[in-house]
Amino acid sequence: MSDALVIGAGPAGLMAAEELARAGLSVTIAEAKPSPARKLLMAGKSGLNLTKDEPFETFLAAYGNRATVLRPMLEAFGPEDVKAWAEDLGQVVFTGSSGRVFPRVMKASPLLRAWLRRLDRLGVTLKTRWRWQGGGNVDTPDGRVTLAPRVTLLACGGASWARLGSDGAWTRQFAPGDLASFRPANMGFVIDWSDHMARHFGAPVKNVVLKAGETEVRAEFTLSSRGLEGGGIYAVSRAMRDGAPLTLDLLPDLSVDSIRARLNTRPPKESLSNRLRKGLRLDPVKQALVMEFARPLPTDIAPLLKGLPVPHLGPRPLDEAISTAGGLRFEALDDGLMLRRQPGVFACGEMLDWEAPTGGYLLTACLATGRWAGRHAAAFVTG
Repeated sequence: MSDALVIGAGPAGLMAAEELARAGLSVTIAEAKPSPARKLLMAGKSGLNLTKDEPFETFLAAYGNRATVLRPMLEAFGPEDVKAWAEDLGQVVFTGSSGRVFPRVMKASPLLRAWLRRLDRLGVTLKTRWRWQGGGNVDTPDGRVTLAPRVTLLACGGASWARLGSDGAWTRQFAPGDLASFRPANMGFVIDWSDHMARHFGAPVKNVVLKAGETEVRAEFTLSSRGLEGGGIYAVSRAMRDGAPLTLDLLPDLSVDSIRARLNTRPPKESLSNRLRKGLRLDPVKQALVMEFARPLPTDIAPLLKGLPVPHLGPRPLDEAISTAGGLRFEALDDGLMLRRQPGVFACGEMLDWEAPTGGYLLTACLATGRWAGRHAAAFVTG
C-alpha cells in the first residue's frame, strides 16, 4: 500500500507526486484516462506556453480576485522557477516578443517523457484507467479497489475538454457549499453571422484593440462560422462572460480626427468601400465587420472605427472552453490546500476556484499549486 495517493496525472498531479516522492513517501497516481497529461499534450500541439516573463506583480494581477490567495504559491514557484524546472528536464526554453515562454522544440511530449522518467526513478507508480469514486475507492479495469493511503491529493482538473479527462465528475464527492459553479474561461463567443461573412471565416483580424469593461488588449483574433475565437477574444473573455460589451478599435494607431481627415481626402462620390480601403488601408475583413455591425452607417463613421460595438449571443459551451472558472472553494481549504472537513486530503490545480488568461498563467498556477499541496501533504505525513 502506498503512503500517498494522487488522483489525476495532469501537471498539478504530477508535480504533487514528485514532491511527495522526494519527501521519501511511496506514491501511486490514479489516472482515469489511458495515458497521462492529455490536456498538456493537446496544448503542446500549438506550442507549449509554459509561463510569462514579466514583472511578478504584473504576472500576479492576471489572477484577478484570486491573486492574494495564490501569491505565496506563485512566490514559491513562479515564472523563473518554471523555466528552471523545464530546463532541468532537458528542455531549452526561449522567450518570445510578447514575453511568453516556450520550450525550443515547441512541443509538450519531450518534456512529459522526461518528467515521467524522473517520476519513475523516484519510485512513483502510475496507474491508468483508474477512476476515483470518492474516499479510498477507485474503479480499475479489474474492478473496484479500496485503498487506505496515509494522505490523498486531488488534482482532478476543471470541467472543460471532457474527452481529455477534465469532466468535473469529481464534484459529486463534495457538498454544494464547498463548490463554486463552473463557468467557461478563455472561450469563444457565438455570433449569428449574416451570409456575406462566410467568405471571411478562418480569417484573422489583426492589429486591433479589444475592450470589454476595464480589460483592454491589443491583439488579434479569428472569425469562425460559429463566432469569435483566438487569443484577443480569450484575453477579454472574462469581462465579456460577466456582461461587459465588446468594442473594437480597428485603427489603433490613428485618432478619430486623423481618420476623418484621411477620409475627407477621398472623392465625395467614391464608394464607402473604396474610401475605407484607399483612405485608411482597411483590409477586407475589417470592412466586413463594419458592414456587419455598424448598419445603418452614420454620416461620420470615424468614431465607429475607433469603437465598433460587437453584439454576441454569449460564450461557447463549457466543454469547449480552454479552461474553467469555479470549482472547489478556497474557503473549504486551509493554507496548505488541505480540506478542512477531511484531514489528510489535499487539492490543487484547475479543480480549485481560480481562473487566469492564456499566456502561461494557467500552467504556472497548476504547477505552483501542485507543488504547494504536495509539500504540505508530505509534511502532514512526516511531521
